Amino acid sequence: QVQLQESGGGSVQAGGSLRLTCTVSGYTASRYCIGWFRQAPGKEREGVATITVGLGTSLVADSVKGRFAISRDIAWKTLYLGMNSLLPEDTAMYYCATRGMTGGCGLSPQQYNSWGQGTQVTVSS
Repeated sequence: QVQLQESGGGSVQAGGSLRLTCTVSGYTASRYCIGWFRQAPGKEREGVATITVGLGTSLVADSVKGRFAISRDIAWKTLYLGMNSLLPEDTAMYYCATRGMTGGCGLSPQQYNSWGQGTQVTVSS
């Protein structure tokens, strides 16, 4: 029922910026977890940033802290990931995902059960 769709990926030079967008529909809970995750070829999927819908509490991975920022529209229908000072190691398929809120909105991908198809981000040196 939950539908997520990412957009905004592309190819940029190191040091550049991108803003990813995730449109959300079908989630009926007033509070739940939503976040951004990424997976590079040959690497495990990792959490990038999450936010608690209805509260705004966010969690950002140490690897992107200070460079990436998660945000949303007032109605919580659109999620954004602002990415600045991009590095080659940021190259990955980026996904948004959700899960019901039973506790804090952690960064573990295994906790999330609804996923978008992803949008590719490629950062060249």
